[in-house]
Amino acid sequence: MEWFENLFVNIDSVAHIIVLYALVISLGLALGRLKLFGVSLGVTFVLFAGILVGHLYNFFGSTPGTVMYACPTNVLTFVQDFGLILFVYCIGLQVGPGFFESFKEGGIRMNLLASGVILLNVICCVSLFFLVFYEGGGMAGENSRNLAMMVGVLCGAITNTPGLGAANEACSQIFGSDAPAIANGYACAYPLGVVGIIGATIALRYICRISLKKEEEQIAREQAENPHVKPHKMTLCATNKALAGRTLLQVKQFLGRDFVVSRILHDGHVSIPNRDTIIHEGDKMYIVCAEDDAEPVIAFIGPVCDVEWEDQDVPMVSKHILVTQPSMNGKRFGSLHFSSVYGVNVTRIRRSGTNLYADSNLRMQVGDKIVVVGPEDAVDRVANLMGNSVKKLDHPNLTTIFVGIVIGIIFGSLPIAIPGIPTPVKLGLAGGPLIVAILIGRFGYKAKLVAYTTTSANLMLREIGLALFLASVGIKAGATFVDTVVAGDGITYVWCGFLITVIPLLIMGMVGRLHYKMNYFTLMGLMAGSTTDPPALAFANQTAGNDAPAVGYSTVYPLSMFLRILTAQLIILLLCVAA
Repeated sequence: MEWFENLFVNIDSVAHIIVLYALVISLGLALGRLKLFGVSLGVTFVLFAGILVGHLYNFFGSTPGTVMYACPTNVLTFVQDFGLILFVYCIGLQVGPGFFESFKEGGIRMNLLASGVILLNVICCVSLFFLVFYEGGGMAGENSRNLAMMVGVLCGAITNTPGLGAANEACSQIFGSDAPAIANGYACAYPLGVVGIIGATIALRYICRISLKKEEEQIAREQAENPHVKPHKMTLCATNKALAGRTLLQVKQFLGRDFVVSRILHDGHVSIPNRDTIIHEGDKMYIVCAEDDAEPVIAFIGPVCDVEWEDQDVPMVSKHILVTQPSMNGKRFGSLHFSSVYGVNVTRIRRSGTNLYADSNLRMQVGDKIVVVGPEDAVDRVANLMGNSVKKLDHPNLTTIFVGIVIGIIFGSLPIAIPGIPTPVKLGLAGGPLIVAILIGRFGYKAKLVAYTTTSANLMLREIGLALFLASVGIKAGATFVDTVVAGDGITYVWCGFLITVIPLLIMGMVGRLHYKMNYFTLMGLMAGSTTDPPALAFANQTAGNDAPAVGYSTVYPLSMFLRILTAQLIILLLCVAA
């Protein structure tokens, strides 16, 4: 049985390292499924499993006065950094397409509130450091290490693992191989962080005396007054005599509303119209427009009527076509002239689970599903042009992923000189790939880079990267966990983390409610999004029973994730000084 013993004792062997990671990750994922009061820690429990395993190896294998790690530290560092890069890069690709759009319309106010939560989190973290841990005499030495530990507490308090990764990488820049195990602070603050975020949303309800029934009624009224802009289909009879002899383009210009006419029935014949098609009195038109524009279009053109389009003389079909051809990525719909060149009309687009109106200025993205109407042979030609290959869409674009990672690492390694700071600041292995991934996700088509990955592929890569990172950090931190936490300042980290969690959420929650009069359900989503905390979103969805929390969460999540990662490392890079 010596060979079996070596799998667990010979820490330098490849077999031992692989078995170690597999055991830590599988144990962590299994325990992470367990729920306490309806809340589970998920993949984050891999960190605690790693801490346990790291502690056991140090406890049974080290001699007094020494520290023993479960595997070589250079291997731990490599796997940790590789997992971090993979994780943050996939997050960037996910949030990139919606990052800049999240600032439009009401999103500006919501993102300002979320940024306020993040700023107050940082202020609470730094203030508690100076009140509790600062020993005087400048920031060199032990004070810097204490501040770094408080950044770990900050990341745990707002349950943000990417921030922990960024802070950990920044610690390596400042302290080198002697970096403090900030994951211990994270582990202390995390459990109460999950509870505190949900507790703050409940406390806000009672502080502001909010009635859930009234909030539901307000949501219903808003939806009735301002329906979502989604495609609306109808058949109209052109009875407005002023339209006779006018082109379809002129009709659109007169009305001042955008709509698509996919079919026209004139004198018993069906045709696919284009912008120069002449409208005649009595024509029957199959129209797709935004739901908000339906009544004005009806009032201007004519009443709704019934036509059996499938029974007309020209067989028309309506097909959903997948955009899988890389050459289509980034092209404007209007530039392809579907009606005049191909004899079909594109009426709507489905992107990331959302139906969009086929505006001529909207740019196509690989992964879009477009609805094309026209003669069957013409629709088939458009399908060939778009690709329409499910198999091709399922194939991951690995070139974009690794090219982006290379660019991100180069970008993160650039030294940025800041006046008054003796050491140039670097975005590092977390910040660089994150920013590059966001830019590729939004503008990659301009460089012929296809950033699309299926949701399952993105989630798989992200979860693998996160599991590798958490396992590495946990194994490394576990060797000194007892000395740092149990025999040290563990209890202090717990209550400091709770204050960092609750105070900013209550302050900005009251600002959003009392000053901006935000709906409570939307505010719950905003609070969950500002802390990037899925369990809090799940609680909000269960409480609300509508999609208001999800809208608030998705609006602020991209910017919040970016700021969480950036601020965690900037605190260390700007304030910490190695001894």
